[in-house]
Amino acid sequence: MTNDIWAKVLLTLKGALGVNNYSNWIEPLEFAQLADGVAVFHVPTNFIGNYVSQNFGDQIIYQLGQQGEDVQRLQFKVPVSAQVTLKPAPKPTARIVNVDDISGSPLDARFTFDTFVVGKPNELAHAAARRVADGGPVTFNPLFLYGGVGLGKTHLMHAIAHELQRRSPELNVLYLSAEQFMYRFITALRERKMMDFKQLFRSVDVLMVDDVQFIAGKDSTQEEFFHTFNALVDGQKQIIISADRAPGEIKDLEDRIRSRLQCGLVVDLHPTDYELRLGILQSKVDAFSAQYPGLAVAPGVLEFLAHRISTNVRVLEGALTRLFAFASLVGREINLELTQDCLSDVLKASDRKVTVEEIQRKVSEHYNIRLSDMIGPKRVRNYARPRQMAMYLAKQMTSRSLPEIGRRFGGRDHTTVMHGVRKIEELKLLDSQIADDLELLRRALEA
Repeated sequence: MTNDIWAKVLLTLKGALGVNNYSNWIEPLEFAQLADGVAVFHVPTNFIGNYVSQNFGDQIIYQLGQQGEDVQRLQFKVPVSAQVTLKPAPKPTARIVNVDDISGSPLDARFTFDTFVVGKPNELAHAAARRVADGGPVTFNPLFLYGGVGLGKTHLMHAIAHELQRRSPELNVLYLSAEQFMYRFITALRERKMMDFKQLFRSVDVLMVDDVQFIAGKDSTQEEFFHTFNALVDGQKQIIISADRAPGEIKDLEDRIRSRLQCGLVVDLHPTDYELRLGILQSKVDAFSAQYPGLAVAPGVLEFLAHRISTNVRVLEGALTRLFAFASLVGREINLELTQDCLSDVLKASDRKVTVEEIQRKVSEHYNIRLSDMIGPKRVRNYARPRQMAMYLAKQMTSRSLPEIGRRFGGRDHTTVMHGVRKIEELKLLDSQIADDLELLRRALEA
């Protein structure tokens, strides 16, 4: 294989993989030889060779085949000239690593504690974030925030950074994503600047890493993250981590890192409940009132949206933003008819078709009773309360009428269903266990 052929492959790979992947991983490769179906490349480090082999090897072999080369596998070698012992670099002069100084990690000015709507599903996470943002002695390290998309993890991370910057501008606060940590690590390896990398990450007072699940399976990155983590904890520096799941549920995360992450405060941001979604919408309407003066929202619109868009706060906020913009352009009041017309695609995508039968099955499993007993005629409390819970959820989560729901509960009259729904509405305000069970069941059914 000639260098001209490899140059053509490089051009194709650049278009297929994107500029970032190409410059980070492909550009450092130097073609050495092709013999017996094995294409040999020189690489600056074994880490880069292993990463390219795992992530781009098949693509490289395919593109070489397109150029008429018979390549069965790739081999990556670090040339002898590159295998030198690095001398410790002179200690750089101290510099402030400010939150706005991190390339690719700008803070969103909207994400502050003032704009974070607190409700039961996120009150613990909010309180923990507030405690860390207040500064002072480290009380729990790390603070680990986790939850699904659009539940407020990044909002709280940015809010902490904003508050720390306001209260203690002298602190070195470093905020970045796990992917950026990995990119900086790889760049330091490639450019032989590991001492600078270690100095940067070990000199901060507060390290904030978003979406840490992305380092799972990246052995060398995990190794460096582990040592950075230990150095900061030993130095009484605060670490704040976010992920989309709990440490114990992150696949391919090293046990020693998992153990370290679990030694602090681990807080789950639960899916939003109806009241919290309604509060978020009301706060957005207040913010929009200055931007769209005179634009009114008819009664029932916010309640409708809070019920229909239940899984993702970002989608909910985006829907309201679109609604205000559309109403402003057409000069109409924001009522239910306009809402349904303007957001038909969002509402359709957010619809979760839950059936009465699915609700009955989930409720009976939750309370560990037989489905036949819950639907049947027995009126003892062990069956009656779960039956009422299922009726309430059927009324809230399906479009079935009361008579239809009654028929699916052993042919009961619609007034019986109505009574059950009212009873649960009363109890959920008085009994926290009932409220928790309802929210848990709703989340399970919406999942």
